[in-house]
Amino acid sequence: MASENVESRYFKRASRWKLIILVLVLVMIVTSILSLGIGFAKIPFSNIFQIIAKRIPFLNNLVDTSLVIPSEESIILQIRVPRILAGILVGAALAAAGVIYQGIFKNPMADSYVLGVSAGASVGASLVILFGVSFTLLAISTVQIAAFICAVLTVFLVYSISKVGGRVPITTLLLSGIAVTIFLSAIVTIIQVMAGERLQIIVFWLMGGFYNIYMSDIWAIFPFIIFGIFASYFFVRDLNILALGEETAQHLGVDTAKVTKWLLIISSMVAAAAVSISGLIGFVGLMIPHMTRLIIGPDHRILLPASAITGAIFLVACDAVARVVLAPVELPVGVITALCGGPFFIYLLRKKKSKYSL
Repeated sequence: MASENVESRYFKRASRWKLIILVLVLVMIVTSILSLGIGFAKIPFSNIFQIIAKRIPFLNNLVDTSLVIPSEESIILQIRVPRILAGILVGAALAAAGVIYQGIFKNPMADSYVLGVSAGASVGASLVILFGVSFTLLAISTVQIAAFICAVLTVFLVYSISKVGGRVPITTLLLSGIAVTIFLSAIVTIIQVMAGERLQIIVFWLMGGFYNIYMSDIWAIFPFIIFGIFASYFFVRDLNILALGEETAQHLGVDTAKVTKWLLIISSMVAAAAVSISGLIGFVGLMIPHMTRLIIGPDHRILLPASAITGAIFLVACDAVARVVLAPVELPVGVITALCGGPFFIYLLRKKKSKYSL
């Protein structure tokens, strides 16, 4: 009887999780479609449907392709579609990385800024912009390459500094990340002082956005983000056990040092890939995992995929708002996420102080 009850609860939970993921995916699709019609150039949804259907086998026979306006087709396919896909990938990456960081540090205020990922990317991108180094490698710009490499190197630096013998204490790792982030932020400030006429380019990159996103940028980060999120899912059980405490996790057979190391590598790679094309977009990795956790619970088996999809929805929506809120001027999407995330962070601090415990 007991085993039947356990099995029944398992199937109910699995069915509920499948429903949650299905609903989130549908919301993401609807948000993306609506976002296609949002922008300074007003394009009717009937025209958008014709433009999209023209590129899809079988559907192209159902529309009159002669009615497609070339200028509208260029706006949708070359500007808005890449931006939406970038929003989906970057939002999912930052949210998934936030879930992992918060699980490792057992702290709902941890995100990709903790280990210096964003600060390292800032230094790499700012240096390339300052010295005007410009070339492409496999259709990937110098700024993106430098941002990705410096972000990954920063994480390895923080990890090396934190190592005590063969162990990496979480508190030491956290403090090392904060110290390195402050140091690298100072370097970025020096670069801005030296930038002269290139200052505006650096500032806009640091504010985060999807201004000049091309499909080549999407394909460049796609394998890192998709592989990283998929690989991290194999550690969700370990993350659940780590929430019980490091000593308890070790008693239950979890190699905490090894798991922490792999999760840090995976999450940092995912976050670095995202930041390399978007610039600094804050609060997604902090806010989305926490909101999702409050709604569906702390189980990482559902928390990780649900947070990734919710992050994608949130960032696509924020990018749509950024395009029109001060039209014809476009705000950096990082400003919109900060406007949402700042008040939320204050709320989180107050809730944490009173009664919240991960």
